[in-house]
Amino acid sequence: MPGDSRFRRASMLLCSLLMLMLSACNSISPKETTVSEKGESNFKTELPKKVQEFATPDRLKALDTQEVFQYRLGPGDMISIQVWRRPELSQEGILVSPDGFLSVPRIGNVQVLGMTVAEVKALVTSKLEFFYIEPEVTIRVQQFHNNKAFVLGRVSKPGVVNFPGKGTLLEALALAGGIPDQNKDTSLTKCAIIRGNDIIIWIDLQDLLRNGNMALNAPVRNNDVIYIPESSDEMVYVLGEVQTPGAIQIRSGMTVLKAVMLAGGINKNADPEKVFVIRQQTLKGDVIRVNLKSLLEKGDFSQNFNLMANDIVYVSPGGMTKLNYSIEKILPSMQILNLGVGQSSFIYGTP
Repeated sequence: MPGDSRFRRASMLLCSLLMLMLSACNSISPKETTVSEKGESNFKTELPKKVQEFATPDRLKALDTQEVFQYRLGPGDMISIQVWRRPELSQEGILVSPDGFLSVPRIGNVQVLGMTVAEVKALVTSKLEFFYIEPEVTIRVQQFHNNKAFVLGRVSKPGVVNFPGKGTLLEALALAGGIPDQNKDTSLTKCAIIRGNDIIIWIDLQDLLRNGNMALNAPVRNNDVIYIPESSDEMVYVLGEVQTPGAIQIRSGMTVLKAVMLAGGINKNADPEKVFVIRQQTLKGDVIRVNLKSLLEKGDFSQNFNLMANDIVYVSPGGMTKLNYSIEKILPSMQILNLGVGQSSFIYGTP
């Protein structure tokens, strides 16, 4: 009958619309995947590093190549002057006086305070031209005493440090006394090298100091400002089924287990097999699953990751069978922390 035909067509259209809506809803949340028992040996024991402002070794190398080292002379510097075929004018070990003068044979005292080697060479050459035709002058700094940097922030002895030659970041931190003893448990995570008016270089101190990545031992230029920020505002966030969820100040060696313990431990509603660590990755977050039960009962400390500032540790409630549901519970907190979870990618550990 015509009426039955119209009813069947309407029913089919309604079913199609419902299927379309359901498929759209499913596309909102990331699709959960599983890892076979065979794949446990491939479990990643290192969380992805934060993709933020930290300079890479290649970037530091390129920056050092682009910027010619411009040392400026000052009191106490030792200079050598060589004039080709003029041994009577050549001299080693000439000291810059406390008031910035340099005593040059035949010329006398010249003011060199704050000048570069190239500028001193041009000055000496121009003065010698009154006596000689096209003198060829070579100036070399034998001892540096005015290559300084300003080390500020969380160090034992903030202030000016001087380098005998080209300085490095580690040398500057050592000269500034390192971290104060009373703050030795705090996490030294990053520092900034401020160069001139328009260059700020952020260094990952954890990678440099803990992992020994000497490629991050950035060269320090004269008048650089090295700033080590206080860690009092660097937090990790423990959420979900713990006794006291909230923010915890990050300390040196802060691990997943330590963070959970500082939050009072898991409560009776928790599922210790489903603990998630979320790490910010610029516009997206990486999530890795930690089996806290396996960590404790089997001593599988390969999952006891070191945490970084702004990491989130989420302990799922018992009875949760879908990872996506747990992640949705974290969404409001992650949005507040600007983690952009809508574009998250997920990495899974053991099931």
